[in-house]
Amino acid sequence: MTDDDVEIIRDDEATRYRLLLGGGQAGFAKFRASPGRIIFTHTVVDPEFEGRGLGSMLARWVIEDAIRREERIVPRCPFIAAWLRRHPGYDDWIDWPGGQRETA
Repeated sequence: MTDDDVEIIRDDEATRYRLLLGGGQAGFAKFRASPGRIIFTHTVVDPEFEGRGLGSMLARWVIEDAIRREERIVPRCPFIAAWLRRHPGYDDWIDWPGGQRETA
């Protein structure tokens, strides 16, 4: 697998980012959006693709895309929240549920 095999697209109609590998869907990050805000609710990497770093690649991409769009990030999805706790450089863009950064 190379990064060239991976494509991530935002599908606003389906309210999810789609993780494509070799043209087929390998996972997704579900969200709810409103002006200036995105709430990540659920992230899945299909079991046959686990262990390849695709989940982390998807998390980084969706977070950086939200920032490019100037959207505040609300990580209700446990996977996205855990990824953000391991990557504190994004703290200025996050509205943690409950008003404070969660700890592991």
